[in-house]
Amino acid sequence: MVRITLGRKFEPHFRKRIHPHKNLVRFYKEQVELFKVDRKSPYLEDHALSGKLQGFSSFSITGDIRVVYLERSKDHFVFIDIGTHTQVYGK
Repeated sequence: MVRITLGRKFEPHFRKRIHPHKNLVRFYKEQVELFKVDRKSPYLEDHALSGKLQGFSSFSITGDIRVVYLERSKDHFVFIDIGTHTQVYGK
């Protein structure tokens, strides 16, 4: 069973950036369910990050919305941040 915990920035960023948009909330729920079942699904575009986020990974909610996460163990993940490419990567 996959366990997901939320980092301190994740919840306020979710409320501000995602929650106001019902479609994004629905896409988020669908992608998280897929993440729990098959992290390597091409629909997630899951990949390791580099640079200042080295050691973290991310997956796609929509074309530009990403979840940045940390893998604690093979079945425990911490969601660190959510938002657009610019918001989470700072570019």
